[in-house]
Amino acid sequence: MTTNARYQAVIEYFSANMPHPESELEYSNAYQLLVAVMLSAQCTDKRVNMVTPRLFKAYPTPQAMAQASPEKILDYVSSVSYPNAKSSHLAAMARQLVANHGGNVPQSIDELMKLPGVGRKTANVVAAVLWNAPVMPVDTHVFRVANRIGLTTNSPSPEATEAVLEQHFPPELMPKAHHWLLLHGRYVCTARNPHCTSCGLSHCCRDYAKQKSCSPRKKQTNTKPKTP
Repeated sequence: MTTNARYQAVIEYFSANMPHPESELEYSNAYQLLVAVMLSAQCTDKRVNMVTPRLFKAYPTPQAMAQASPEKILDYVSSVSYPNAKSSHLAAMARQLVANHGGNVPQSIDELMKLPGVGRKTANVVAAVLWNAPVMPVDTHVFRVANRIGLTTNSPSPEATEAVLEQHFPPELMPKAHHWLLLHGRYVCTARNPHCTSCGLSHCCRDYAKQKSCSPRKKQTNTKPKTP
């Protein structure tokens, strides 16, 4: 299967089976999404969703969070991964958001990445979810699934994967494609024991084709009757 044919097969499958993918993070506005995505780095969305209701009740606006110390914020985010670093980043991010952007989350990727604790993946997720920007955030799920299916070939880094995916997915589909691959990796093409036999993409998956070609053949028995 050619690369273009594989991308087309992936698009057709997800368009039919997951036409309206959405982030599983719970948020009500741009500020809340930015905070949730920052907390989700190397942490599950389920855990973040357990933490954010109390956090947003205590700090409902960037202005409120900007007045808080990292130590106070830590009380609310202690159960996520790297809580000390994330609480410091949230406090600094909120102060900069208020000072430089009037409390509004910037739409520019470059401006987002100037905020403390906001890397490329976080900025891309926020832009894709909030403004349907033609960007391809690459997390561990997207990185794994793209390589397994064959959308990329031995990609050395998330940045390299991002570049390849952005070359092949139409710009208007990129925000959807991010969620397609992410959710597929979270629930079907899992890191351990992927559900290949029940996967709707097995017909175009490079790794699945390799597995089939490498599976041991059954020893054939000679059914020809013996000559008396």
